[in-house]
Amino acid sequence: MASTFPNISRIPYEGPKSGNPLAFKHYNAQEVIDGRTMREHLRFSVVYWHTFRGRGSDMFGAPTMHRPWDDQSDSLDNARRRVRVAFEFFEKLGAPFYAFHDRDVAPEGATLAQTNKNLDAVVKVLKEEQQRTGVGLLWGTACLFVHPRFAHGAATSCNADVFAYTAAQVKKALEVTHQLGGAGYVFWGGREGYSTLLNTNLKRELDHLAAFLHMAVEHKKKIGFQGQLYIEPKPKEPTKHQYDSDAAACLNFLREYDLLEHLKLNLETNHATLAGHSMQHELEVAAAAGALGSIDANTGDLLLGWDTDQFPTDIYLTTQCMLSILNAGGLTTGGVNFDAKVRRESFEPIDLFYAHIGGMDAFARGLKIAAAIRKDGRLAEFVRQRYRSWDSGLGQQIESGQSSFEALEKYMLKKGEPSPNESGRQEFLENLINEFI
Repeated sequence: MASTFPNISRIPYEGPKSGNPLAFKHYNAQEVIDGRTMREHLRFSVVYWHTFRGRGSDMFGAPTMHRPWDDQSDSLDNARRRVRVAFEFFEKLGAPFYAFHDRDVAPEGATLAQTNKNLDAVVKVLKEEQQRTGVGLLWGTACLFVHPRFAHGAATSCNADVFAYTAAQVKKALEVTHQLGGAGYVFWGGREGYSTLLNTNLKRELDHLAAFLHMAVEHKKKIGFQGQLYIEPKPKEPTKHQYDSDAAACLNFLREYDLLEHLKLNLETNHATLAGHSMQHELEVAAAAGALGSIDANTGDLLLGWDTDQFPTDIYLTTQCMLSILNAGGLTTGGVNFDAKVRRESFEPIDLFYAHIGGMDAFARGLKIAAAIRKDGRLAEFVRQRYRSWDSGLGQQIESGQSSFEALEKYMLKKGEPSPNESGRQEFLENLINEFI
């Protein structure tokens, strides 16, 4: 197959002084930071859906992106050709991973059997290209939100037949992910929620979702899939309320239904902001529960109220992300997955390279800055000192469970008033971070 990007070679690292827009300024894959290479820390992944299925349409306008390699048909030949183009892109970009929905890579047939047959045909090409390039599958997932059958949800549908179809589709997607050596599998409940409670039995739907995930865990074990399972939080859009609304809601659900040992969280920046949180907040909530698994790297436009999925270029954002990730021990099975799309106005194929290079450089800078902050130690020491009253005496007794209301009342009656509070020094700490950025 002839090159689709003949004028673009493998993207090199040229350093911060380079003026070449097709070169990395900060992402040097083999540079060692805190004992691991950048490639190992960041585990960059390109998404198949936005990058190779996105056409630049939105709710107000027609597609603007007419890719020369894609005839827009649902033929298997077109699907296979798309795979070859995708892997040329992954290889030239130097991305070690990619991610996909089942319906991104293969067309849906008239029946489930035909759909599975189509998927098998394309998976054969995906496997060939993985072996040729060394690019791996970060995670797979099933598209359970586009087809009209999922109008009332998938695993939470009021229609038991839809639940059964969902199970069959996820069974196949898990098996395909396993076949391709995927490092994980993601559940994103785009329709798992409600538009109105007037027609919703919320408790029953949550019970069904839990039963579904237990079946998935069981099937994962049955087929010998060793990858990590993830839930991806999102509060709204397309439904008014989604059951996986944020990290805390997901963790509560997993604990309630005895699933926490089986699933971690795949967190997305734009989903965090839609939930009214920062990405750092979501990362810290997941990390505190030992459930931080992977991230979808993007950002939203704070002036727009929907999931714009823009490429991350804010160095403060990437620094905060990497500081939380490094503090949590780093990414292992997960990665930095660019669930991001070029703007509708950026419709030429070369814009795909510019976008990913910018995102990769931004996270590389965030990694280096976060590592430098940790090495400096002042931020960590400030936090340690702020909580020092808990390291001995009264605080230590409370944390170890060796106190009671009666004992604490006796302590305060004798002391009279608490020791004076100290300043939180927010501005000082913001200035400290600015020293490194």
